[in-house]
Amino acid sequence: MATDLETKAKEAFIDDHFELALDLYSQAIALNPNNADLFVDRAQANIKLHNLTEAVADANKAIELDSSSSKAYLRKGTACMKLEEYQTAKAALEAGASLAPGDSRFTKLIKECEDHIAEEAGEMPKQSLESAPTSVVSTEDVVLINSHPAPVPMETSAKPKYRHEYYQKPEEVVITIFAKGIPAKSVTVDFGEQILSVTIDVPGEDAYNFQPRLFGKIIPDKCRFDVLSTKVEIRLAKAEFIRWASLEYRKENTVPQMVNVSTVSGSLRPTYPTSKPKRVDWDKMEAEVKKEEKEEKLDGDAALNKFFRDIYKDADEDTRRAMSKSFVESNGTVLSTNWKEVGSQKVEGSAPDGMEMKKWEY
Repeated sequence: MATDLETKAKEAFIDDHFELALDLYSQAIALNPNNADLFVDRAQANIKLHNLTEAVADANKAIELDSSSSKAYLRKGTACMKLEEYQTAKAALEAGASLAPGDSRFTKLIKECEDHIAEEAGEMPKQSLESAPTSVVSTEDVVLINSHPAPVPMETSAKPKYRHEYYQKPEEVVITIFAKGIPAKSVTVDFGEQILSVTIDVPGEDAYNFQPRLFGKIIPDKCRFDVLSTKVEIRLAKAEFIRWASLEYRKENTVPQMVNVSTVSGSLRPTYPTSKPKRVDWDKMEAEVKKEEKEEKLDGDAALNKFFRDIYKDADEDTRRAMSKSFVESNGTVLSTNWKEVGSQKVEGSAPDGMEMKKWEY
């Protein structure tokens, strides 16, 4: 049955009925999910339909099933080039070239990747690329790289099996896929320059695929993922410290916003000391303090203490000496302003009515 479906799919592909071919290949894969060639052929159908992230996912699955398949690397390289993922494409094509050293298609595509990489790095004028031949090779196995790709579909009508969400920091994007109790061996994650491919394939269940083209570029070697008991957590290392307007790439929303690193640790701008002299009217400040003290309304002990402070502040030297001596020697029970009276003798304490003076023993 799977063989018949594969044959019909190949016939549909040759007749340019790519959607029919895609559907037939999917049916064949459902019956024979370990056949790498079926994923290779479905990847080519996806490329023709401009389902580029799906094509990369199929190529990755084919490589996982058969790492010696040069065609799988060719499909991945072709799809990544149309996604402008030139570093990832070059790595895939070089791996394929090592498996098929006599295939000139790899050599030509690798050279084109290198030209694009050099252009992105500012090492080659764009005119040199425009003057290069646009035709790569005349075979159905390769899609012309310089043809203009149609918009990549970002949404599907089917409800996804698992819910996902994301948040971002200046240096990374964290994606959480809420999948409970998934074995780690059932999760496959592949990182490209600007694509992410996630497959959750639990035996006996329909496979979950999540292959977005990302808003910005990432550093694949620094990306990682963890399979936890309730979720799959994926950490994408940003290639640039820019704020992603969305998780997925969309033509209408591609203007990056630079992250202000100074606001990462706090929302307020820091203040710095200045050498500019600041004039202070000390006379005015003193007048305001005196006015506040004069208008201050106190009661009880506070009012009494203020009264004594005012007397002491305005008194002459003898009066101040008398007040200090009498207060200390009487243990705070006598306050005299007559120095002639208290200066020649010790001031004895005087207890309030109903109370008795006692001397403390240390």
